[in-house]
Amino acid sequence: MAEINIESYLRDVVDFPKPGIVFKDITPLLANPTARQYVVDKMAAHFKSEDIDAIAAVEARGFIFGSMLAAALKVPLVPVRKSGKLPYHKIYEEYALEYGMASIEMHVDAIEKGSRVLIHDDLLATGGTATAAGTMIKKLGGEVAGYSFVINLAFLPGEKLLTERFGIKPHYLVSYT
Repeated sequence: MAEINIESYLRDVVDFPKPGIVFKDITPLLANPTARQYVVDKMAAHFKSEDIDAIAAVEARGFIFGSMLAAALKVPLVPVRKSGKLPYHKIYEEYALEYGMASIEMHVDAIEKGSRVLIHDDLLATGGTATAAGTMIKKLGGEVAGYSFVINLAFLPGEKLLTERFGIKPHYLVSYT
């Protein structure tokens, strides 16, 4: 597989969703089938030998590559959604964002006890969302098998938080320092 510069398919959007934030937009990456498949192939290759039982993909942009990664690894996809979006019995967890507070939820029957679950989101910033997802997986009796991201904002504490809290170094394809 020929190397592709993933960063060249990412776009900065200044002052979104609020002033002072530089949003990393993955839509140019999604628009290019070759680059998009390259990302999936790189992530799948990294986790292929990890005995992953399911992918927990975080709404909304995490659903995109999370679902493709679940298909590539031939494992179930578990949607992790913003509170109020899932129709069945659920658990939820609150967390801090780099620009406020939020909460996510998952169905109570989404994880089988003892399952090794890979958590995927498009971007790692403060680590709040990923930590909340990991906490819910543990509450349901699952094991966090790893963390997968397209982008890591290394100047924010997310990588350190996940490594310290779960003892797992997150995997990502692009890092901004």
